[in-house]
Amino acid sequence: MAPVANRSSKKRPAPSHAGPATKKPHLAKAKAPPPDKKRSRPITATVRDDSGSESGLDEEGEFGEDGDEEKMIEEDQMNIDPKPEKVQTGQSARESHKIQRELLTQRRAAKPHSDLLTNAKRIWLDARQKNIPTDQRQKHIKELMNVIRGKVKDIVFKHDASRIVQTVVKWGKQKERDEVAEELKGNFKTLAQSKYSKFLVTKLVRLCPNHRPSILLEFQGSVVRLLLHREASSVIADAYELYANAYERSILLRDFYGKEARLFSVTSGSDVDREMAKKGLKGVLEAAVGAESKKRILGEVKEGLVNIYNNSDKGAVTHAIVHHALWEYLREVEELEDEAEREKLRREMFETCQDVLVEMVHTRDGSRVVREFIARGTAKDRKQIMKLIKPHIERMCKDDEAQLVLFTALDVLDDTKLLTKSLISEITSHASTLCTTHQGRRALLYLILPRSRRHFTPAQTALLAETDEVKKGTSKKDDEVRREEVRKGGSEGLIRWIEESGVEVSRDTGGSLVVGDVMLFAEGDKTAATEALLRSLCTPYPSPDPSNPHPIDLPHISRLYKTLLQGGHFDHSTSIISRSLYFSPKEFASAFVKVVGEDVTVAMAKGGGGTFLVAELLERVRAEGSEDEKKLVKAWFGEGVVGEIERGDVKGKKVLLEKIQALR
Repeated sequence: MAPVANRSSKKRPAPSHAGPATKKPHLAKAKAPPPDKKRSRPITATVRDDSGSESGLDEEGEFGEDGDEEKMIEEDQMNIDPKPEKVQTGQSARESHKIQRELLTQRRAAKPHSDLLTNAKRIWLDARQKNIPTDQRQKHIKELMNVIRGKVKDIVFKHDASRIVQTVVKWGKQKERDEVAEELKGNFKTLAQSKYSKFLVTKLVRLCPNHRPSILLEFQGSVVRLLLHREASSVIADAYELYANAYERSILLRDFYGKEARLFSVTSGSDVDREMAKKGLKGVLEAAVGAESKKRILGEVKEGLVNIYNNSDKGAVTHAIVHHALWEYLREVEELEDEAEREKLRREMFETCQDVLVEMVHTRDGSRVVREFIARGTAKDRKQIMKLIKPHIERMCKDDEAQLVLFTALDVLDDTKLLTKSLISEITSHASTLCTTHQGRRALLYLILPRSRRHFTPAQTALLAETDEVKKGTSKKDDEVRREEVRKGGSEGLIRWIEESGVEVSRDTGGSLVVGDVMLFAEGDKTAATEALLRSLCTPYPSPDPSNPHPIDLPHISRLYKTLLQGGHFDHSTSIISRSLYFSPKEFASAFVKVVGEDVTVAMAKGGGGTFLVAELLERVRAEGSEDEKKLVKAWFGEGVVGEIERGDVKGKKVLLEKIQALR
């Protein structure tokens, strides 16, 4: 055998046919399929990796644009068993490279379907380019399909050929996708367990809806085992959470119900089967004959779940399909007649999964499970759950489903000292970060305005109300007492946050809503917070810098100060201002007069941006101000100022003049 040199570390230029280095202006950009959906990540996970895959591959199992051919060649060489001999002394690097490539070509030619793969790779390099016209791409795809037609099943398990088939599925038309799915029928379970071809299975599930039920049916009998498989787990999770409809999800869930339920279930996709699919485990138990049969089915569900939670390192505990099966199990356990049996089964399941509860809060069913454990748990159970979620509270506050767990804890736990120490203080300490998202703002406002219709939709309120009946038997403290204690626990941190950051936060539209409601409904001394907010108005009006307008010229800030001067929000049901019990608009108006002063107030009245605000200030001074304040403010608006306002053309002029006249 001829001596072979080691591969040089110097990178060779990519082949010229790998596509143009720059985008040519005359080429129309091909329209790619809609971007693949992403499963929600557990709040304990690290920051999302945009590549979204393993082993340096993207979600499609393909390498990046540059150097693809070379990477394929390198991987092919790594898969060759015989090791090349060492380079002979004196042999040049160029000669050794040439010999090595010749040897590699010979070995590759000896492999099955070598000619087919060589032709396919040549066409694939053209078909996969991003910046080519659609008609040209379709020409390459059809040519590629003609090469691999009838041989897809034989080559798809190879790492390089798998990417070729994926390109056909990704860019081809529905005809080509269905052809590939038809050829692979009967092999999807094996493909799902492959490091490379698992991406192809996910693509076919997504892009071939007519074949989706038959693909998922091939997983029946092995779903729990596949969930614990390193490669196949993501295929099952993606199919269930992102692409399947209710009936197709039921196909995957049947494995949790055991062999007996699977044996007698219908798999035709008929109306009867689809109706049964809507009921899930409840429908299976209703169809079961006798108490023993129901007990066996529940036992099968429990066994599958315990198997998954006892192998939490496999990652399946984060998948929505597992959370749904667990929620169905807990829900049916509560339907058992024997109270002791209910408590026993619930306790066993809690002990099985308590260490990974925080891995479940990011899905709807997982969040519901954790909330159920909180609502039904003992004081010790609740303390254990709070200990688990404490390190992740900030991220939970920013997640739609996970934050419901925090809200339930605030609604249920009797130990408000524990709540303040482990939960409330963590929320308020991250107020500046949380205020940047609407989920985070909800978390802040729930401390002082739980289930308020101003901030929580009826659907969210209904979800939170699901545990209300349960907590009646497990929580002893009156709801109103608990809410007041939670309000007090959160008020100090929120008011301090307004003192430090309220001015900056209020310049954001959403932030101004939070600032306003914290000022209105938090309990405590707000003198410093009031002064901090009012000092921001003391700058000259109008602002000399157009790029940095005066705060009062921002509509949402103007509304904020007007609301504080009113002492509450307008109630559309009663058509009056609903005043807060925790805020004094009289004191705020007095502080406004002292801090902002005559010059800025009069300038705002004449400039137009603060007309309605100044009108509300005059009304509050007239109605609740002291005699000294009335005299002082009255002096601000003498005949000269009134004349300027009358000659001006500002919105709200009529209202302002009426308030000035009333003050006199």
